Amino acid sequence: MKKITTYQNKKVLVLGLAKSGVSAAKLLHELGALVTVNDAKQFDQNPDAQDLLTLGIRVVTGGHPIELLDEEFELIVKNPGIPYTNPLVAEALTRKIPIITEVELAGQIAECPIVGITGTNGKTTTKELISSVLCQAHNVLYTLGNLNNHIGVPTTLLRLKPEHDLAVIEMGANHQGEIKFLCEIAEPDYGIITNVGKAHLEGFGSFEGVIKTKGELYDFLRKKDATTFIHHDNTYLMNISQGLNLISYGTEDDLYVNGRITSNSPYLAFEWKAGKDGEAHQVCTQLIGEYNFPNALAAITIGRFFGVEAKKIDKALAEYTPQNNRSQLKKTEDNTLIIDAYNANPTSMMAALQNFRNMTVPHKMLILGDMRELGADSPAEHQKIVDYIKESDFEKVWLVGEQFAASEHTFKTYANVQEVIKDLQEDKPNGYTILIKGSNGIKLSSTVEYL
Repeated sequence: MKKITTYQNKKVLVLGLAKSGVSAAKLLHELGALVTVNDAKQFDQNPDAQDLLTLGIRVVTGGHPIELLDEEFELIVKNPGIPYTNPLVAEALTRKIPIITEVELAGQIAECPIVGITGTNGKTTTKELISSVLCQAHNVLYTLGNLNNHIGVPTTLLRLKPEHDLAVIEMGANHQGEIKFLCEIAEPDYGIITNVGKAHLEGFGSFEGVIKTKGELYDFLRKKDATTFIHHDNTYLMNISQGLNLISYGTEDDLYVNGRITSNSPYLAFEWKAGKDGEAHQVCTQLIGEYNFPNALAAITIGRFFGVEAKKIDKALAEYTPQNNRSQLKKTEDNTLIIDAYNANPTSMMAALQNFRNMTVPHKMLILGDMRELGADSPAEHQKIVDYIKESDFEKVWLVGEQFAASEHTFKTYANVQEVIKDLQEDKPNGYTILIKGSNGIKLSSTVEYL
């Protein structure tokens, strides 16, 4: 990343008070700029306006008056949604006032190394694990939640401060070209793709489109001869990794970091070591699912690369607790719940079912919701899931949504989550271990309080 020139006492106008505009204004203020923010909405329609005033930032709302330019601003930072045909912006161009977008400002802020992360499944969990490990030895900025799109990435970068040693930036996509665009904003110095799977097929067009889009991170890193961390066991990733400077992790003994699962009932436990002859480390996590094993190895690999001591790596992984309905274990008075209701696609759904099938717990029950954004592939992909369930020995199966209802099976189906809740209120299961998984739009997380 590039280091910006000083903004001390520089008169800057920030146009637009969306999240990224607010972040830009606060950052510029901290850098010593004399900041004015301007938004077309009225003051009381801007929830952050009062906060900015309290900081000492001037706020002008209710339109974009051209008279503002009479204050001789030295720079304008505008929201990408404000067109260059806007009268104020057009007049600023006429007066030759430099104009950049918030995205461009974000791309100029950082001077610390950036680790870019993308993938179909597990990227948010992996980002959290990596950040937890790196924070044991470094001052790390990382993406909050899953703010990983064209707004979230620059907003995150605008939070960078001189005291940060590293930044971990999550990048998401549901159409081709989006990862390329986000790489051009973040300019990562290191990168990792967690995996590629069948998600957002409507936007990507096909599974091949998913691979191509996620691979845009590799394309960016390849041009820079930057270091790429890779899951050696993942054939899809290895097939597109030619010409990259690789540091590998997986199950083979001679890899930079390697390991094996030792337990998964219900929490993931594993052993890892560095290289063939490294000391063996035992880690018991609070993560559900064998599918989280590569995510943990990725965090170990990146932590080791950036000099975090092994015992601190182990501590970070053991103490990490998943949040936001991502592979959470919750014990109620009546049941044990595995809540993975934040999102679902064919790859993550199958991984969750395989893991649940392998768990040595009695009285297994499924509450599964439709997988969305699959386009023309949706009927076939839902049928594959149903066929796998038929082969398994789950005691109870409840399926929610029109796609599962249209599949060929004899399991209990519900049109929506409200119907599920009604059933639970009348006849709640007792003594079951229940996997709850589906696309976020199905809202299966709302069933938890009734179980």
